[in-house]
Amino acid sequence: MSEEEEIFQCRQCGHCCQGETTVSLDPVDVSRLVAYLHLPLAEVQQKYLRITGNVVQMKIVDGHCIFFNEGCTVHSGKPWRCRQWPLHPSMLDDQNNFEAIRQSCPGIKGELGYEEFRSRFAKVLKKEQGEDK
Repeated sequence: MSEEEEIFQCRQCGHCCQGETTVSLDPVDVSRLVAYLHLPLAEVQQKYLRITGNVVQMKIVDGHCIFFNEGCTVHSGKPWRCRQWPLHPSMLDDQNNFEAIRQSCPGIKGELGYEEFRSRFAKVLKKEQGEDK
C-alpha cells in the first residue's frame, strides 16, 4: 500500500464529481483525455467539453461531470485537479478544512485523527515534490 493509500483511497462515489461546474482543464488535461478516449480533439471538444473563452471544463449532465456514471469513466485519464482531490495542501494548515473534506469524501481514512493525517500527508507531498529522497 502506498503512503497516499494509507490516508486516502478513491471510492469513485461521485461526491466530488457533482455540481454546476467542473474543474478547469489545462492543455495537458485535454491531451490526456483525447489519448484516453482515442478520439480526435474536435470530437472530444464537441461531445465532452464546455469551452467559454479560455476556460475549458468538462460538461455537466444531470448535475454530475459528463464522465461520471456510477464512478469515473475516465479515471486513469482524468484531469490533474481531479487526481489531486481531495488531498489538497490546504488540509495541512486548516483542521476545519480537513474536517469538512473528510465529511464529504468517504475515501479519506476516517480513523486517522487530524495530526496523524497531517503528518502522513506532509510526507506524501514531499515525496511528490521530490524532496524526500
